Amino acid sequence: GAMILTSNRSFAEWGEVFGDPVVATALLDRLLHHAVVVQIEGASYRLRSHADLVPDHVRANARITPPPKRRGRPPKNEAANP
Repeated sequence: GAMILTSNRSFAEWGEVFGDPVVATALLDRLLHHAVVVQIEGASYRLRSHADLVPDHVRANARITPPPKRRGRPPKNEAANP
């Protein structure tokens, strides 16, 4: 069988998350045996539309960037054109 597991914490932080580095090490040993690890870095895609709500000091650490400005004609608003 296959399993996909995601985390926003690095493996080094798992001991703190689980409260016991020995348990975290045993868990990681079993999870990573024959595993393929895909590490994704960069700005959060889900938070892009809310980047203006995040304070600057948090945005700098989280690397949140607003979505790019749309080019071309704006979408038609049917409520404006009855």
